[in-house]
Amino acid sequence: MSMKAVCVISGDSLVLRGRPGPQGQPPKERVLHLADVSAPRMGSSSREDELWAFESREFLRSLAVGKEISFTSTHSLPPNEDVPRDLGSAEIGGLDLASEILKNGWGKIKESKRDPTEEDLRKRELENEAKAAGLGVWNPHGPKARATHYTMPTDSQAFLSEYKGKPLDAIVEQVRDGSTLRVRLLLPEGDHQLVNIALAGVRAARASTKQGEPSEPWGEEAKFFTESRLLQRPVRVQLLSLPTSTATPFQPNGSGSAPATASLFIGTVLHPAGNVAEFLVAAGLARVVDWHAGMLAAGGGMERLRSAERNAKEKRHCLYASAAQPSTSKSSTAANGQTRSFEATVIRIWSGDQISVVEKGSSKEHRLQLSSTRGPKLSDPKQGFYAQEAREFLRKKLIGKPVKCTIDFVRPKEGEYDERECATVRFGHQNVYKGEDIRHNINTELTVYQGLASVVRHKRDDEDRSPDYDSLMAAEAAAAAESRGIHSGKDVPPLKQSLNISESSTRATPFLNGFKRLGRVPAVVEYVAAGSRFKLLLPKDNQTLTLVLGGIRAPRTARNPSEKSEPFGPEAFEFATKKYMQRDAEFEVESVDKSGGFIGSLYLNKTENAAVVLVKEGLASVHSYSADSLSWSKQLYDAESEAKSAKRNLWQDYDESAEKAAEVAPEVEAGPMKSKYIDIIISDVRTTNFGFSVQILNTEGIASLEKLMRDFSLHHQGASTVPAGFTPKSGDLVSAKFSDGAWYRAKIRRASPIKKEAEVTFIDYGNQDSVAFKDIRPLASQFRSLPGQAREARLSFIKLVDPESEYYAEAIDRFRQLCEGRKLVANIDAQEGPLLHLRLIDPQNPQSATDPYECLNAELLRDGVATIDRKCNYLSAYPQLLRKLKDSVLEAKKDRAGMFEFGDVEEDD
Repeated sequence: MSMKAVCVISGDSLVLRGRPGPQGQPPKERVLHLADVSAPRMGSSSREDELWAFESREFLRSLAVGKEISFTSTHSLPPNEDVPRDLGSAEIGGLDLASEILKNGWGKIKESKRDPTEEDLRKRELENEAKAAGLGVWNPHGPKARATHYTMPTDSQAFLSEYKGKPLDAIVEQVRDGSTLRVRLLLPEGDHQLVNIALAGVRAARASTKQGEPSEPWGEEAKFFTESRLLQRPVRVQLLSLPTSTATPFQPNGSGSAPATASLFIGTVLHPAGNVAEFLVAAGLARVVDWHAGMLAAGGGMERLRSAERNAKEKRHCLYASAAQPSTSKSSTAANGQTRSFEATVIRIWSGDQISVVEKGSSKEHRLQLSSTRGPKLSDPKQGFYAQEAREFLRKKLIGKPVKCTIDFVRPKEGEYDERECATVRFGHQNVYKGEDIRHNINTELTVYQGLASVVRHKRDDEDRSPDYDSLMAAEAAAAAESRGIHSGKDVPPLKQSLNISESSTRATPFLNGFKRLGRVPAVVEYVAAGSRFKLLLPKDNQTLTLVLGGIRAPRTARNPSEKSEPFGPEAFEFATKKYMQRDAEFEVESVDKSGGFIGSLYLNKTENAAVVLVKEGLASVHSYSADSLSWSKQLYDAESEAKSAKRNLWQDYDESAEKAAEVAPEVEAGPMKSKYIDIIISDVRTTNFGFSVQILNTEGIASLEKLMRDFSLHHQGASTVPAGFTPKSGDLVSAKFSDGAWYRAKIRRASPIKKEAEVTFIDYGNQDSVAFKDIRPLASQFRSLPGQAREARLSFIKLVDPESEYYAEAIDRFRQLCEGRKLVANIDAQEGPLLHLRLIDPQNPQSATDPYECLNAELLRDGVATIDRKCNYLSAYPQLLRKLKDSVLEAKKDRAGMFEFGDVEEDD
């Protein structure tokens, strides 16, 4: 019979294997003991090797393993676990194995009671020659001293530390399954150590180890594949690790530390023909183990395994017979049609694994999850410190920097979690001369390598992962080896919550003088609340404050769904967010407002003044009252002039000629006008920037208005539709529906075709409102002849407290109590174009009959909610009235009314 020798048990016994079955089943084995020859027995965990046992076995192993053996069975022995055993002779290419063993002194002739044959005498002569020459077991000096350890090292970690990564000569003694081997390490000192090794990077299906125990699908095939190539072959082994996955503080399911005496090592087994793990995967008999990537990625081993896996999947070998076909190339667009790769700028760091970027060349914003990366959770006390560290680390490295983003996959919405784009983000410089992209991977080289994030353990067939997954695993392994960040094992308490020194005016005021002395103070823009309102962090002091930009007014943004943003409020907020969020900046302080916010300036890159930038973009206007006191007010006015000329944002409907006409309008006469009393009612009060409108009574216009409004109401009771192609424009006279549901005559102040709404002034009452295009109609010709009956007006000689004052709301309420819904008498003290300067008189006040200077203007001063307007250029023309007004102020101070409740704090003019 002829069979192949697969292994040698000892110097006189072999294991033979036939050919595979008709369906490719692993072939049957049998044991052959060479007749009439006795060799030393190999040891085990319970007994020592006999003298010369290893050398005797090695002689036969190197002579026979892997070769065809022709044998003759002279006697059948009882089987061992269904494996037949024979006693007989064997030849390799006509060379008798027993004779070769005796000739080289690696065996002895068994004593026999039968008469010796000619063959027996020949073998005896070979034995005597070897004995005389001192060969093999007959060597008088004995075998070389060595220790053979058949059990795993007692201190497996110490053994690994000594030999990790070093190539060691070895012999494969046993194949337990396709990816688990028992090898004899031939240590440099001469000792032998038998160890169990799991092939790094792969796992084969389990093969049965007991009779009657089922194997996993393809388990026996994988075992046969490895056995036929490695069993009792010389190999080189590199020990890499113990079988402990890299558990992190956010992945508590890791296997933890290995016991002192481990059951196996993880390593590579290299045959002269290559790494058997790669051949196993290519044959579809093993799967790639992701968490081994940290051991193999550096040398390209993991990349070769992935390539072999792709080939096996494409060819549907064995384990991959039902696997989905891998995509051979990534499409240029994601599944939802978005651009897969794009250049962008980082505008916000959310956490150690999430950032926001704005696509280059557009304003499109992407909130990206770093692929296959998981950052520490701020909500977890054990992870809080590292979460803050990770966020700050990325902020310093990336905020405002250009990056290249590649959308790897889109994670669908799941429960409370929204759909999220998962991406690989690279930063740094591109070698444009060589056409190479040498930018660094944020996922790998920043967060994970620094120990500030961990790698997500994906399910086996989960293809939604980072294309650099193996590099991520290698970076995590390096961080764990160096005990960086989350791998340090230290429980560091999170930083204390920052002290908010803008919590109230009382808390903020003590810091004001200190900030003024310091000048520019370094800070981080932690949050943008509105176009001109920022939350700043002072890292050195662990304090936060609110900074309001002085000298400008940015349109307000709605703070909740019930509020409505002012025009261009959202645009100003978005611009400031993209420009300043999380940037290192400097600020200067001028004063503190009533809510505890610090009023001042913000600087980016030492020279860029945020207020000037906002004004130049047309997203804020100059607040003259506060701007005039600033040393850089000229920059603000120049920036506003530039924005007006370019008609940017707030100034998109700016009419320069109209402004110039207003500038050349006759100035207010400096002298007193002749008394001109009129009966009026207050038709509208504007609270944002105080002003009011009046209707002049007892005129033909009011009587005509009553008739017009009756006809106007009847006109709009019929079916009224928007004419085709009608789009309201600035300056148009129209019919507009007010919030009470009625229609009134109005004039368009500003129209927005995008929002499909217009800001209008109702010309007969003075109200202002934003009205949707669907509630606006062209004004019919029969209603155009009567001029608007509302006149713009202001209070003569005085002004209400500043809108930022805590008494402003009280001032508005008091004005309404005195004026709204009542017929008043007004004297026109001055006229500024169409604007009337009025002294309001209550005809029902008995003092008005005796005191010609008694008026509601003076009463507002006595209530402490108004001040004398020193900029009023006709004030000196009314000396007696001025004396009356000053007395009213003194009375308010004496009574501690309104703004004087805490003493004399009259506003500076």
